Amino acid sequence: MGWMAKRRLRTGPTAALPAKPSQADLLRIVRLADPDARADGDDIVAVDVRVHAPVEAEPELVGGEMDEVWAVRVAAEGPLPFDFFDRYLAEGIAFRLGGLAVCRGEVSDPADDGTEGRAGGPAVILPLRPAADALLPLLEAEGEVEHEEEDFAYTVDGVRILVVPQKGSPPAVQELLPFATELTAVELRGDDRKRLGVLALRLAEALNGLVVDRWRFRVDAAEDLLPPT
Repeated sequence: MGWMAKRRLRTGPTAALPAKPSQADLLRIVRLADPDARADGDDIVAVDVRVHAPVEAEPELVGGEMDEVWAVRVAAEGPLPFDFFDRYLAEGIAFRLGGLAVCRGEVSDPADDGTEGRAGGPAVILPLRPAADALLPLLEAEGEVEHEEEDFAYTVDGVRILVVPQKGSPPAVQELLPFATELTAVELRGDDRKRLGVLALRLAEALNGLVVDRWRFRVDAAEDLLPPT
């Protein structure tokens, strides 16, 4: 691969993967972030972005962290995607396929536990803000609940729960929008990703919501929050 080809790979958020994914697998993953994503030739088109077909890249792309690298670049179609959708898409793809993310020349590991506290855990997206008397019994079933000074902030058995307005409308939860113009996010924070996922799914079932991960990919099982083995 020539110097200019490598340079182009660095111009947009990129998932650097250890093996070449099939288009079917890549489309399945992208549809977790945008259910309306579709194949377009060898590429995939999602909301405001084009996910380019994998190309083989040199290990230099990720600083030699991988022996074999397949690069999946996410490029904006028109104006810049809303709410960093292109970057989140590249990071989410890399996480699910055991790779690394490259953005503006910086390489990161989406599976790194060290980033979890900063970037956030899963969230339950709801069409309506839950009343305290609806949420508290669900949390009390998990353990003793501490109500923090901040409104709609709780701690239960080491898990912190924040009820906040959802900024924007992630494509993964479009099915909720016919019932609401403003969405609410119940954000979960903690060290045990699987436990967070189990609690998030229970809350979603009880409150008629959907669970998404920190990159706003839909989560259907607690294991979806764990990196591939």
